[in-house]
Amino acid sequence: MKSEIIFNRDADSASVYVMKIYRTEVSAVWDSFTKSELLDLWWAPKPWKCETKSQDFQNGGTWLYSMVGPEGERHYAKVKYGEITEHRSFDGTDSFCDENGSTNPDFPEAKWLFGFTGVEEGTKVTVNIHFESEQAMNQLLEMGFEEGFKTGLNQLEEILSQ
Repeated sequence: MKSEIIFNRDADSASVYVMKIYRTEVSAVWDSFTKSELLDLWWAPKPWKCETKSQDFQNGGTWLYSMVGPEGERHYAKVKYGEITEHRSFDGTDSFCDENGSTNPDFPEAKWLFGFTGVEEGTKVTVNIHFESEQAMNQLLEMGFEEGFKTGLNQLEEILSQ
């Protein structure tokens, strides 16, 4: 049975809050969010797939990846990592970019904060996403972000339950 995903938008603070509980230990969930070979298995909602071009998971490092569609179309994005507290939290700035990591100014950047907490049921993951404006938040949501992100989180749940 899948655990519920809480997905709340707050127009006043131009932010999104997401929470899901995974029925496994923190280290397994942490690895799934921080290691490219595991991220590539679930980060894109099927039939899309995620392909990492490079990842340097450390303060100031980046993850450059693409979402590859069923027709071979490719959309690049990157995360510039900020503060990392092993098995507890990490943050980063997410942006759309080209294959070399040059930011696309037509799309807003977002600041993401991921939290991992051991709970009785397993691991609670919280994701706080902050945008520069309500308009920037709505631009991402109108692109299908909520459905896509929820699909990815559920795909991870399936992987972790195997």
